[in-house]
Amino acid sequence: MFVIKKQSFSIQYLLTNQMLIPKDLLTSYVSIGLDEKEVMLLLQLQRFMLEGIDFPTPDQLTTYVTMKEQECALLLRGLVQKGMLTIVQQEENDGKIKEAYDLNPLWDKLFKMEEDTKQDSDTSDGTIFILFEQEFGRPLSPFEIEMINAWLDEDQIAPSLIKAALRESVLMGKLNFKYIDRILREWKKKGIHSVEQARMSSKQFHARQNASRSEGSSQSTRNSSFYYNWLEGED
Repeated sequence: MFVIKKQSFSIQYLLTNQMLIPKDLLTSYVSIGLDEKEVMLLLQLQRFMLEGIDFPTPDQLTTYVTMKEQECALLLRGLVQKGMLTIVQQEENDGKIKEAYDLNPLWDKLFKMEEDTKQDSDTSDGTIFILFEQEFGRPLSPFEIEMINAWLDEDQIAPSLIKAALRESVLMGKLNFKYIDRILREWKKKGIHSVEQARMSSKQFHARQNASRSEGSSQSTRNSSFYYNWLEGED
């Protein structure tokens, strides 16, 4: 009887000693540019903060992850640079100022992505075919339907990104599946998996263009359509 009570108490403690984690973080972290190590580090930061430790050191974090102190420090710096995490100053009761991590930028990104998903509900798997038929002005052929399914199922491309590539082809006056496939392959090669990442890539591309003070080669002109033209009209 004593063993059963002890086990019951342990299970009860396990069930009550929990931390809330946004489901969107687990399902969409790749879309906002995070990897598994970064997510685990963010979750550990959240746990520390819930326990009253607002600015854990990399050395403290290494106790709970498989990463070394230097790697933790580099990842933390990278998360700040990505805009997932900020360091703020807080005033304590005695008037002293202390530094603390702030995860609000991460939650804001997840919230914005969820809002964008709701606004782009017309680009779900089922309606993406309707969008293509509307733009092409005709029913899709079996080959074209198979190609869209390959983008969705085999390449795991988000419907919103397929919509963006479709819009690019319309704006460039090259409404054909070969051109759309070329755009999507270029984005995949660049590691772009969401419309937000495409926007960021566009800004970086044009910052480099302005810095170079040159018109660039014809190849650069072709590449710019992948990252800029269709984004200019994005709401």
